[in-house]
Amino acid sequence: MANPNESPAVQSMRKEQAEQRKQTRDGQLDKGIENTFPASDPVSATHTSISAGRSDVEAAERVKREPDPTKLDEEFPPVDQALRSTGETARSSEGLDADREKMRALQKEAGRITETASELASGTARLAKAEARSFVRDLEDRIRRQPLTAAAIVAGIAFVFGATR
Repeated sequence: MANPNESPAVQSMRKEQAEQRKQTRDGQLDKGIENTFPASDPVSATHTSISAGRSDVEAAERVKREPDPTKLDEEFPPVDQALRSTGETARSSEGLDADREKMRALQKEAGRITETASELASGTARLAKAEARSFVRDLEDRIRRQPLTAAAIVAGIAFVFGATR
């Protein structure tokens, strides 16, 4: 009797299955290549990473179009040209200078507030560490003065913890 695994139908089915697996892998690899950015990242057919940048394209474009508020000293030639054509250059430049001074003052104030908040956070962390050290020292002293009570408390906590598991 002929081996049923050697029949033409079985061989054809195995060949089709191998081709399907190869096409699936190739498709996943192509998708991995397309989704991988930049090109220096390793290609992965099973996992692609999402960039840490903005995923909302419209928001990214809106941010690109907005002027950079940190560059206050730069001139804006189209605005200056429009003001010159209306004859409002002198008045507007004074207003712009005053606005720039206000912005610089606000930036300095924001920087000062940031430094103050940083110092406050640092001081709070130091205080919390000191309190924790003091608590540990106090606890050690109590354990040394009353070792049997401390052992009984630990045994009770262990019993409750064991009973709830």
